[in-house]
Amino acid sequence: MPSGSLCRYDIEAEARGSSLIPGVQIPAGPAQRQRKWTSPMLQIKDMKVRADESRVVTASPLSPGPTDARLCFPDRRYMEQPGVRWRKVLYEPQPFPDNYVDERFLEELRKNIYVRRYRYWSVVFESGLVAQQLACVSVFVVLWWYMDRGLLTPHWLFGTGLLLSTVGYVAYELVDGGLGRHQSGRTRWADLKSAIVFVLFTYGFSPLLKTLTESISTDTIYAMSFLMLLAHLVFFEYSTHMAVASSSLSLSVAIFASVCLASRLPGSLHAFATVTCAIEVFALWPLLLRRLKSHVPQGYVAVSLLVSVASVAAALSVTVVGGVLLALLLLCISLLCPYLLICLQLHKDNIHGPWDEAEITEDLSRFLR
Repeated sequence: MPSGSLCRYDIEAEARGSSLIPGVQIPAGPAQRQRKWTSPMLQIKDMKVRADESRVVTASPLSPGPTDARLCFPDRRYMEQPGVRWRKVLYEPQPFPDNYVDERFLEELRKNIYVRRYRYWSVVFESGLVAQQLACVSVFVVLWWYMDRGLLTPHWLFGTGLLLSTVGYVAYELVDGGLGRHQSGRTRWADLKSAIVFVLFTYGFSPLLKTLTESISTDTIYAMSFLMLLAHLVFFEYSTHMAVASSSLSLSVAIFASVCLASRLPGSLHAFATVTCAIEVFALWPLLLRRLKSHVPQGYVAVSLLVSVASVAAALSVTVVGGVLLALLLLCISLLCPYLLICLQLHKDNIHGPWDEAEITEDLSRFLR
């Protein structure tokens, strides 16, 4: 019998205005509406009829209570009889409820079939870029603090930055033997023109950059700079598979933080040196690191260690507490976090089976043209 049909007892119960579900009353028919009062004897007789019928007749599939396979859908005893076997099909009727599963349901269970097994030192190698960005942010803040205290002149900062940028440009060209330039088709003359235009425009607009945020309080400037540098670390493109990464957004907030900090320096030349230093630290240095990481891994590790040590030493020259905290944070990112990832990987338990969504593996790009 189909699961949506009512059993004989349900039909008779509906005619009497009662239900098998405790506390639920089926609306009475026309005859019941006319008879407003029932004698006690009829009520007792009706209760006896219900008791006798409940021993033989079962409820409908929509009502809870004891089930009987002879009048409603079959129970598990009927399902397990020889010759009646459940099939995983939808195009033919079967004497089973819709939510029935047999003992073969878990035979297709698979665990951790797409899990990547990491090695500790490979994870440490990949986490070095995160530590490098944190070290770069700390170096930039320390250089700004030196200029704010008068310990560093803007001429020395700009000259040193220009020299290091030239050395980095040459190293960037020598790492891959000019293959990247050949693929991009960009000439060195075009790079030189872009650098000259940027330096001239930044120097010309440095008085405006100096007075751009002077009307804002110093506490607000420091808070905004902290949030912008934090956003730079969050949205930095550490890898190409990050969903929230945005290189343009990360660079923009870093430059905005440098403009905010430059407004608190003594002169416009200080602002010019600060903005050019921000471009060198947040835009040019990560490009060289990625090139070293992909072509010269040993050089990448050596440079990363050198920059990390230099950042900690610079922070210690400003404050001992800050330097110690920076050193602990770099060690935590580079050594402790990879170890925790390896430990937590042992507890990973992904299950796959027939309940998963279907995945289309065929290339359907030809239909999108």
